[in-house]
Amino acid sequence: MRAVIQRVTSARVTVGGRLTGAIDSGLLVLLGVHHDDTERDVSWLAKKIVTLRIFEDSEGKMNLSLPDTGGEMLIVSQFTLLGDCRKGRRPSWSQAAPPDRANRLYQDFISAVNDLGVTTRHGEFQAMMEVSLVNSGPVTMLLDSQKQF
Repeated sequence: MRAVIQRVTSARVTVGGRLTGAIDSGLLVLLGVHHDDTERDVSWLAKKIVTLRIFEDSEGKMNLSLPDTGGEMLIVSQFTLLGDCRKGRRPSWSQAAPPDRANRLYQDFISAVNDLGVTTRHGEFQAMMEVSLVNSGPVTMLLDSQKQF
């Protein structure tokens, strides 16, 4: 699984003008599912993101995790994170999981984050979404469960 994690003061996602998820302070996670991903990737990535210490403490140091701040997580599926642009001018999507599998692991990721005590909001799988955010910092991190070791 690949994730772009952005620390935000607010974020929202809409589908066809309808709000599907919104948060105030917390994390926006754009999530792509690789064809080799399993439940192990879901568990590792959920725990890793929830426990990332990327929020500032009283001394201005990045020392706090999402649960420490009481923030929420907005999770948006984004298969384009698996696009391979090395050859030609049009991305290859061969690394992305098929839709059924990707949706199952996306839903499992949402559940895993909830199980870790974080309130989640989310987009709509396979929908054309509009995402807006106010990036705090800006702080943006990239994680790939295929590169965890």
